Amino acid sequence: MSKWFARLKNRLTEYIYDQSVDVKDRAFIVFSVAVLVALFAAVPVGIIMHEPLTATLSTLFGALFFSLFVYLAYKGNHIKEAKIILCIIVVFIFLPVMFFTNGGVPGGAPVWLLLGTIYIALILEGAVKIVMLILNTLVITACWLVGYYYPKTVTEYTRGGNYIDTWAALFIVGGVIFVLFSFQYALLKKEEEQKNVHRLFEQTAVALVNAIDAKDKYTHGHSSRVAEYSRRIAEFSGMSKEECDEIYYVALLHDVGKIGIPENIINKEGKLTDEEYNVIKQHPVLGAQILHSITEYPRLSIGAYYHHERYDGKGYPTRLKGEDIPKIARIISVADAYDAMTSKRSYREAIPQQTVREEIVKGMGTQFDPEYAKIMQHLIDLDTEYKMKEMDEVKELAGKTELVCDVFRDEYSEGIHVNSEKKYINFKCAPIGKGQNTGLPAIILFDSLDAHIHEAEREIEDLCYFEYAEIWFYGRTICKGARKIKTEEEKSQRVQLPGKNDKSFTEYDIEAVKFKDHIQIKIDDGVKVTKLIIALPDSSRYAYISLAGEKCMIFDVSISQDEEEITEDYIPRIAEKISYIDGPVGDVPNVQIDGYRTDSTDGIPVTDGMKIIFHSKSLPTARLVWHCPFLDMYYSEDKKPNGEGYMEYALLRLDGENWEAQGTAENKLVVNKSENFAGWEEWKRINKEGFDCTISFERDGDKITTYTENMGISVKITTTILKHGEDVYVALSGDQVALTNIRIIR
Repeated sequence: MSKWFARLKNRLTEYIYDQSVDVKDRAFIVFSVAVLVALFAAVPVGIIMHEPLTATLSTLFGALFFSLFVYLAYKGNHIKEAKIILCIIVVFIFLPVMFFTNGGVPGGAPVWLLLGTIYIALILEGAVKIVMLILNTLVITACWLVGYYYPKTVTEYTRGGNYIDTWAALFIVGGVIFVLFSFQYALLKKEEEQKNVHRLFEQTAVALVNAIDAKDKYTHGHSSRVAEYSRRIAEFSGMSKEECDEIYYVALLHDVGKIGIPENIINKEGKLTDEEYNVIKQHPVLGAQILHSITEYPRLSIGAYYHHERYDGKGYPTRLKGEDIPKIARIISVADAYDAMTSKRSYREAIPQQTVREEIVKGMGTQFDPEYAKIMQHLIDLDTEYKMKEMDEVKELAGKTELVCDVFRDEYSEGIHVNSEKKYINFKCAPIGKGQNTGLPAIILFDSLDAHIHEAEREIEDLCYFEYAEIWFYGRTICKGARKIKTEEEKSQRVQLPGKNDKSFTEYDIEAVKFKDHIQIKIDDGVKVTKLIIALPDSSRYAYISLAGEKCMIFDVSISQDEEEITEDYIPRIAEKISYIDGPVGDVPNVQIDGYRTDSTDGIPVTDGMKIIFHSKSLPTARLVWHCPFLDMYYSEDKKPNGEGYMEYALLRLDGENWEAQGTAENKLVVNKSENFAGWEEWKRINKEGFDCTISFERDGDKITTYTENMGISVKITTTILKHGEDVYVALSGDQVALTNIRIIR
């Protein structure tokens, strides 16, 4: 018996100190155990005091019911629901029964009533806690009033000033309170110790990462970026917060073995020799040896050792294959490859994100685990501003602290992205040399896949470089690819600070914002404000500002941005809308999607036998396979994509890719290429010309089968809804595509 109690005590101790369990759940178990002990202790006390049999039996049955209820909640992992149910039982049943069967106010009942308040305060949270505290107060007040005005409703067994029942209640409830406060103190102390250990580990990990980065001048920040990408992949794959945090730190230290690699090899410019490459290939082994001794975090060495394994078994150091590679290493592998491609190297600039996406698609099932590669593709699709990449320390000036512009275009900053959130750029400009044509800053307004200005024809073609305009701050504008530029001037309202009379430089404030195909730029030099509105060729291009000039030095650059987007009427329109949806309109309004899911049709309820027929045509700027229509299957309360209560079940692209949200549905996708499939270049060409598409649906309750075939690509996806609202909807969306003549056939 003593061994059974010892095992029970050990299991309870392990549970209440398990940080993976919510602290409120742990407090619930401790409270429950303490109350159970108190209730079972109250039974013999009642017998000794010769209290009525009804009181003793109610206490015994309450204790047994409480024990069974807590056990089932713990085993079934339904503690959150159990807390609320038990709270209702305690407040509305148990405590009133205790009051009227244990002597009311003169007896020990008032002390027992404290348990309800303590339970609610320690176990519940948020609005539920406040509501239950109010209800508990009302119930207690009602009991006291009934007991006062109708004393016969109370079973009185205290005689002649003998308050042993009250003292017993005080002793038992006091013991419960003591246990709870001891638990809270021990828990806080234990968690503080764990926080200190974790803080020390985090600082040590960061120090190791900094040591790695200090050795490799081409991969500054690589480890922290891979860690962040790995955590996001883990989150999208449905892992718990604790698992995601662990993966973050494993990924943070995945390259720690590079500490043991000579710097001349790590920083070598150009191709490595076979011998040097074999040395580099030792860093996973060295990393695992370094991290193996950290027993508190055993998986650190796993990430370091296996992150260069390939899904097809052609990696190193052990040539593991498929799911034999630890899951954590498969996640790091795709995150590591993504960052390597999106970071600068001695022999190349960062690769455009769309090109990186294509490489990850090619590596699915060979270099990368298909599941995690698919999640990485989804993260790229969501990253519409290409923020997931290596950033320069001073991004505004491409890593420099100042721009010295002698001849126009010999120096210019990296592209500063202009979107629908106002961008504010402040800088100082000083003239170089003497004469009238000095101190002339300018803006180059452009679009490019890598946010850089390009002069070489090959780079212009490969990186889709397109220049809209040159804007000189003395009033001259050169319209290049833009449709129209309108300029206005007004007096500056900028307040000049006292004593700020330095004439050696001019300070400029720029406000830039874009909405679809219009950009507005305001340039304030302290004397006048020049307002420019630029009409772009279309709405699907990006826009970047590059600072440049002639005979000037630009310095002290700072950039900030609003969090809220502007509305369509903020920029006055100076040119007609560019529309590719002026064709015939069907049952649903035509829709033009300028970027990744930037617009969509309203929701269409899915019914058995339904068909959606529409005409699709890629926009002129479309150039990739996935610039095509998408089908979004979802639920929302207002029937709109991303509406209130939105739950996504599947996102199907007509090129055969799909994305499914975790926990809401199971999807089985089948993609086949028939003999009519003429290759992806032909696929893109026909998309540009336009084609008619039919999507068919079969529905059997929560099972929906969707089918479409276009240009030799047949796509069939079977979606089993696991969690849904009242109905299931589909909406047409896409990326750089115009959808017209949309008809619904039922």
